[in-house]
Amino acid sequence: MHSFQLINYDIVINMKIVIASNNIHKISEYRDLFSGTDIEVMSMDEVGISVNPDETGATYEENATVKAEAIARLTNHIVIADDSGLEIKALNDLPGLNSARFAAERGGSKSANQAILKMMHNVSDRSARFVCVIALSNFDEKTIVFRGECHGTITNQEIGEQGFGYDPIFFSIEAHQPFAQLSKKEKNLYSHRSKAVSKLIQHFLNNKVR
Repeated sequence: MHSFQLINYDIVINMKIVIASNNIHKISEYRDLFSGTDIEVMSMDEVGISVNPDETGATYEENATVKAEAIARLTNHIVIADDSGLEIKALNDLPGLNSARFAAERGGSKSANQAILKMMHNVSDRSARFVCVIALSNFDEKTIVFRGECHGTITNQEIGEQGFGYDPIFFSIEAHQPFAQLSKKEKNLYSHRSKAVSKLIQHFLNNKVR
């Protein structure tokens, strides 16, 4: 079985990065993804930033860039921000850019997952993908974006207790399992965020960032 692998690091990348988020699940996932690089991941709370930029973009790239650049103006550290979403083909790529809002409006992930399963009742084409775009901002340089995608299908019911968000209803083609049945280490081999992070780290390596 072919699987996506995070790159092997030939040098140690030593820096501090602010994640433009206070989502504990996201921060934890980034810390796992950057393990082995000596990159210290900090939340906005940890650097005293409480701004919550409006995501008014028409694409993941635009939203991630808006967040990264807004936070980068408030700190001397490198900032990364991401925008991600679940796109379901039969629902015209919904919830897509509004994935977080879709869940919030329904009182949380559990209700959002149940709503999607209801919308997908008796739908034959259950193909879907997770998308993550990371924007890297260094306040005095042009913002760079990195995109990762993983493809799969929507399950008929919630499966698994791991992960968060829409993981229990997403069956990964590469992993041959629902995301919520994967351990954190296994998920980091296949997730959309891990693929975007791998491209980001490769950028650091190519530019000899230490």
